[in-house]
Amino acid sequence: MTGVWNRSLTARFVAVMLLALALSQGISFLLFTDEMGGALVRAAKTEFLSRSASVAQVLETTPPTVQQDILQSSGTSYTRFWVTPTFPGDVESWRQEAKRRLAEPLPTLANLAGTEQAVRQAASAAAMPAPQPASATMASPAASNGPPYSSWLDLPAHAWPLSRAAKFLYWGDAGGMGLAVQLKDGSWLNSAFSKKMANSMLTARSLISLAVTAIVLSLCAAFIARTMTKPMRRLAAAAEALGRGESVAPLQEKGPDDLRHTAVAFNLMQSRLQRFVEDRTRMLAAIGHDLRTPITSLRLRAEFVADDETREKMLDTLDELRAMTEATLAFSREQATEEVTRNVDLTALVGSLCDDLVELGHEITCTEGPKISYRCRPDALKRAVRNLVENAVRYGERARVSLRTTPQAIEIVIEDDGPGIPPEIVERAFEPFFRIEHSRNRTTGGIGLGLSISRNMVRHHGGDIILANTGHGLRATISLPYAETPATEAKGAARSMRRASPPVGAPRRTPAE
Repeated sequence: MTGVWNRSLTARFVAVMLLALALSQGISFLLFTDEMGGALVRAAKTEFLSRSASVAQVLETTPPTVQQDILQSSGTSYTRFWVTPTFPGDVESWRQEAKRRLAEPLPTLANLAGTEQAVRQAASAAAMPAPQPASATMASPAASNGPPYSSWLDLPAHAWPLSRAAKFLYWGDAGGMGLAVQLKDGSWLNSAFSKKMANSMLTARSLISLAVTAIVLSLCAAFIARTMTKPMRRLAAAAEALGRGESVAPLQEKGPDDLRHTAVAFNLMQSRLQRFVEDRTRMLAAIGHDLRTPITSLRLRAEFVADDETREKMLDTLDELRAMTEATLAFSREQATEEVTRNVDLTALVGSLCDDLVELGHEITCTEGPKISYRCRPDALKRAVRNLVENAVRYGERARVSLRTTPQAIEIVIEDDGPGIPPEIVERAFEPFFRIEHSRNRTTGGIGLGLSISRNMVRHHGGDIILANTGHGLRATISLPYAETPATEAKGAARSMRRASPPVGAPRRTPAE
């Protein structure tokens, strides 16, 4: 989960939206749960008082012989009625009686059949007025926050449907209520109510509604995030390709102002970089080209020097200068040439290069490895590897070439058996025209552009070259990052390269073969 959070802006956006939904719904629950519970208690109290008033009026209009049946038939699963000759002043005794009666089962329909007609006739004779809802002056349910049961409260006539005062109390909790009202014959009707109020808003329906809201909100958030990050992904891909030296089409300058300004800035940066590289390459080519004429003129004049030793030294210096000029021109031409980037079999590319050099008589060993598909400019990368292999053969007598993969990069390793490079000049070895061998002999020392050209080409692919002394020679490692490709199959190839193990195998070919 942490990895998804760190890598995906969509996951973060969805998580923030869901967190906002959870906070808003939680605050709503806290604000409305108590209010809803109070409303339920008030509604239950209104219904309880209205039913008690109706039972009282029915009892006062029916013969005493059927009153007990009326009391039983009027009971519900959470309400009971009974009559006492006197007022039940002892609250604790009344509460125990109420609990006992509420625990008794309700009478069956067969037991109530004999009294049904009598009750109907009594109700018609009573001509009861319709019960009115309780007034706002009723006792507040807040009384239930006190002890387990309270004392009797006076319920005035205007606070409930009958035109006479009554006694009321809360007992047990907010769902327990009691009423005592005196009938016309002097007896007292007792009513007990007990019902657990479901004052929570987290019902099954509300949970389903919340889940549906969360799903819809997540889909909307994911769509918005994907829409916002799509131009950013295009920008990242273009920046990666530009850093690898590829030609990148200008980004579309559309969308919101922030994204459009970013695309405009990237396109402007790309055009400036390309213009800078072109100007520098053009200038370098012009300098190298213009040097040809004075070098040729000096060579002609050196031919007329009488002293043979001086003439030979001058001609050697001019030949060296001409070789450096030709190398500079070749380097400029290669920089000016835009090679197409494409997928190649890197293992086959390195293997064919080694085969070509073996045929020229060099002692090179290339280790077998798995097929590695890589997106690059093959000619430029091939020249970079060739320069390193030729250096290994020139200074270390032989070269051992191998490919391996790591979780971060593809590595081409060239090792030799030479003297190595002093650690203090390893970095200077990549400077243009720097030569470790100071004999000034072009056969053994070269021009001094090989390592510089190789590193420049590898860095254009987003990689680098690392030199390290092994104790028995020099190891040059070309590290190439995995390239993001637009094609799905290329992505699959990159994933397969990540899973590939370092190559282990027998030498491919040696000069003896």
